[in-house]
Amino acid sequence: MGGTARTAILMGVLTGLLLVVGFIAGYLTGAPISYTLAIFLCIAIAMNLGIYWYADRWVLRLYKAKIVSEAEEPELHRTVERLASSARIPKPRVAIIPTDTPNAFATGRNPSHSVVAVTQGAMRLLNKDELEGVLGHELGHVKNRDMLINTMAAIIGAVITYVMYFTLFAGGGRRRDGGAGILAIVALIMIPFCAMLVRLSISRGREFEADRDGASISRKPLALASALRSLQSAVRNRPMQKGNPSTSHMFIVNPFAKVSMRGLFSTHPPTEERIRRLEEMAKTGRF
Repeated sequence: MGGTARTAILMGVLTGLLLVVGFIAGYLTGAPISYTLAIFLCIAIAMNLGIYWYADRWVLRLYKAKIVSEAEEPELHRTVERLASSARIPKPRVAIIPTDTPNAFATGRNPSHSVVAVTQGAMRLLNKDELEGVLGHELGHVKNRDMLINTMAAIIGAVITYVMYFTLFAGGGRRRDGGAGILAIVALIMIPFCAMLVRLSISRGREFEADRDGASISRKPLALASALRSLQSAVRNRPMQKGNPSTSHMFIVNPFAKVSMRGLFSTHPPTEERIRRLEEMAKTGRF
C-alpha cells in the first residue's frame, strides 16, 4: 500500500475516533449530539489540514532541533546528500537535536519537504559507517513517505488523549443512571487506546521496511545493525528526559524506554529481531 493511501486511511480512522469522542462528549455533558459532532468534525478537519502543513515544525520545535547549514555541518550534509542520491530522492534538510541521548528521526509532509534530525549524542556515539546506516534508515522512511504518517499519528493520538480527559472533567457533574453512563465513560477511555493501537500497527511494521531500505541505500546492513545495538544500549542507560512519548515511534529506537519493550504496546519491533534480519541480509547479500 502506498504512502498516500496509508495517509488517507490514517486520517479517516483517527477522524472517526474523534467523532466518536464527540458523540460521547455530547452524551456525558448533555449537549445536543449533533452540536458536538459538528464541533468535533470541524476540529478533525482543522487538525488534518494543520498537521499536513505544519506537523514537521511542531516536532522540530518540541525537541528544539536546529536546522544546520552545510557550512556548519559539512560532513553530515555530504553524507545525507550521497545517501539521498542513492535513494533517488531530493536531499532533505538536516537538523541537530541538542540532547545527549543518541537517536534520530525524519519528519516532513513528503520527500521534497523533509527533514532528517540527528541528536548530538548520536553524532558522538556512532562511527561514520554506523551513522550512515542510521541516516539510510531515516531516508528509507522519507522514500516511503512514512514521516507524515508517523507525525500525524503522534499528534492526533495525543490530542485524542487530551480531549478525553477534558470531556471526562466537563461531564463529571452530569449524572447518568444505569449502565449506559458507565459504558460511555469506558468507551471514552478506550478511544486513546484504539488510537494508540492504530499508531503502533503502522510504526512497528514500517521499521522493518526502513531497516531494509536503509541497508539498501547505505549498502551497509552490518553497520546499521551495530548502530541499533549501540543506540538501544545507550537509551537503556540514558533515556530521553524531555519530549512527548506520543512521538516515540518516530525515532529509530524508542528514546524513552529504559528497558527493551516487547509485545503489543511496544512502539518498535524488538531490536534483536531487527539486528538478526540485517545480519541475514548481509549474509545473503539481498539488500
